[in-house]
Amino acid sequence: MMRKLSPPWQVLELVAHRLEPETLATAACVCKSWSASLSSDHLWQPFCSAAYPSLSNLHPAAAPASVPYCKLYSLGRAAEKRRLQSPPKPDLSMHDLVFAVDVQNGRGCVATVVCPGADLKPDRSGVFRFDIGVESDNLVAFEELDSLRITWNVVLQGLKGVFTMMDCRGKGSFVLGLEGWFSKELPPPGCCSSGAASGLVSDLRLGLREGGGGKVVVEKISVGVLSIVSWRYVCIDDALRYLQHFLLPF
Repeated sequence: MMRKLSPPWQVLELVAHRLEPETLATAACVCKSWSASLSSDHLWQPFCSAAYPSLSNLHPAAAPASVPYCKLYSLGRAAEKRRLQSPPKPDLSMHDLVFAVDVQNGRGCVATVVCPGADLKPDRSGVFRFDIGVESDNLVAFEELDSLRITWNVVLQGLKGVFTMMDCRGKGSFVLGLEGWFSKELPPPGCCSSGAASGLVSDLRLGLREGGGGKVVVEKISVGVLSIVSWRYVCIDDALRYLQHFLLPF
């Protein structure tokens, strides 16, 4: 019975130029001689330069311990897969949270709400933005130009943790007497991020209506988290992933 012989390396080289990178990498794992033939720089340099030009430039810079182009392509492919990978689901859910908002002026409480996250109606687009109604018994009239203190805390059920989303003082931005807008940049997660930015802003809006005598009352409070980069509300999962850094033990 005749023993099967591997094709000569010249044939492998001829075929290799017609292969895609993934097929070429698989073929290089067949045996040592195939690996030597199919891992050569002249085969992988065009692939690496086309797909990952910045990594391709590292090849001469790494001399004398030059990294082969097949290795650079592999590193670039792995990094691309990690970048495109969907982030893990957050360990928190809205059912784990309670939202507590307090609005005060110099004379006392203007509005206060405490609402479980499970009772909040999600936005139709799935972003972290919620409207909270203020009970009619709690309506207090105030002047628009009053200096207000706005506090928004997110509480982990059972008072196991509290994170302050906003604690600011000022007159805010009042739009046509119908809405008051307040915002505060959020801190970055982690204990070693001094001087860094989170890229997120907590956003709170007071829905107002006339209360008589030139005063207004708060009938609705809207809260959310905005991205500084796009100035759009972040999705619920992204906000929960951020909050779990402050509310859950690691």
